[in-house]
Amino acid sequence: MRQFLPNTIIISPIGEIEDDILKAIEKGVKDAFGYPTEITPLIENVDFAYDAHRDQYHSTPILKRLSDTAPAHCLKILGIVDVDLFIPILTHVYGEAQLGGKASIISTYRLKKGILEPFRSEKYVCRLRKEAAHELGHTFNLKHCREQSCIMHYCRRIEDVDHKSERFCRYCKILLNDEIKRLRAKGIKPLPT
Repeated sequence: MRQFLPNTIIISPIGEIEDDILKAIEKGVKDAFGYPTEITPLIENVDFAYDAHRDQYHSTPILKRLSDTAPAHCLKILGIVDVDLFIPILTHVYGEAQLGGKASIISTYRLKKGILEPFRSEKYVCRLRKEAAHELGHTFNLKHCREQSCIMHYCRRIEDVDHKSERFCRYCKILLNDEIKRLRAKGIKPLPT
């Protein structure tokens, strides 16, 4: 019988996402947040979120479905899809998250822009790690940051994603640590370092 670690961040591929990509994202998530991680598909597809008028997928219903299917040992979820995501007020999004909630999602679709062989590209993997940490950061109550190099900086264009670092700025790191302390007080502890 499989043993589950409590307070786990689940990385949930939806559709075909390469194992190497998932492992790179998993390592980045573990490094950024310190909680145990596991790769576990929670939903089979996102057809229910398709908008034929826009020929895109509405990310908010996907977040709800991920949150609703979360196992008991799950602290946070990062869904990963390869379809074009949107929210109604924007033309597209690289991802979305429930601020202070459980679920987040990123899409590989637009993060491949300008890369001929994405699955062999460190630049592509770097983009995915940045967006994964960014969206999960929102689930830890972090908002968008003005500091352009901070991982929590809002990105309108792919060049913005490439420009920011894979790290939280000093201010966002303090806010993240405060949130982790708050979770610890509730018995939700990260892995020992």
